[in-house]
Amino acid sequence: MDRTPKQLLKNYLMIFLGCAVYALAFDWCFEPNAIGFGGVTGLAQIVNVFFPQINIGLLVILFNIPLFLIGWRLFGTHMLISSLTAMALSSLILDALAITVHFPPMEDVLLACVVGGVLLGLSLGIIFLQGATTGGTEIVARLLKLKLSWLPMGKCLLAADLVVVALVALVFRNINTALYGTVGIYLSTVVMDKVLYGMDNAKVAYIISDKPEEIARTILHDLDRSFTYLRGEGGYLGTEKKVILCAFKQREIVTIKETIRRVDPNAFMIVTSAHEVLGEGFGSYRPDTL
Repeated sequence: MDRTPKQLLKNYLMIFLGCAVYALAFDWCFEPNAIGFGGVTGLAQIVNVFFPQINIGLLVILFNIPLFLIGWRLFGTHMLISSLTAMALSSLILDALAITVHFPPMEDVLLACVVGGVLLGLSLGIIFLQGATTGGTEIVARLLKLKLSWLPMGKCLLAADLVVVALVALVFRNINTALYGTVGIYLSTVVMDKVLYGMDNAKVAYIISDKPEEIARTILHDLDRSFTYLRGEGGYLGTEKKVILCAFKQREIVTIKETIRRVDPNAFMIVTSAHEVLGEGFGSYRPDTL
């Protein structure tokens, strides 16, 4: 899909924001508190222990070169360019922040773990939404996603990162490093999946009423929402029922409830959360969707 200059500018500004948050999470929360970090950055942590004269950001760039070559062949030029930008920015900001700002260890390592995990998940979610990655295990996770399309991106990334966290713990010879790192990475995957999949907070309502046509007209004309009739049968009397199925946004839930109660105070309504809704008024399916 061709992007306008305005869209490209917005994409890269968001990538810059995501990279800045990523670097802050590492330099503020993970590194000074010796918390295991996943991905290529975690591998860079390990090498930096043996070769402290080599900056972590530079190591990240070197490790990412072969992975980006694989990613370019599979995901195309746009992802290559945007991901190279994200990887370079996150590495440069990470090193620049480490040089200019001294972050002392937090008194509560668990707090550092929680804050770091939330910031990391937020940053990766922002970057992924722009069709980019910071390289490393994010590319590995995308490869897993091609084979396991039903698996949320966060779970794919978690599987790849846990291996690196275990290696970091072995190098630092501290099991707490791995345990705290696991908690931080798990939190990051939860936040990242929320950013990727949960921003619209879609809901689905099942409405059973003795006035289905009247409710349906109100939903269609007053709320500007479509609906579907499902055929049902009453469990007690065995009478045929029209069940109204309607998808809507989280912000519309109060209006939906008030409207249904106004038309039929005795209507039976079930409201459930929807992981993802595709179609008119919501999102649309794309082959490259995460």
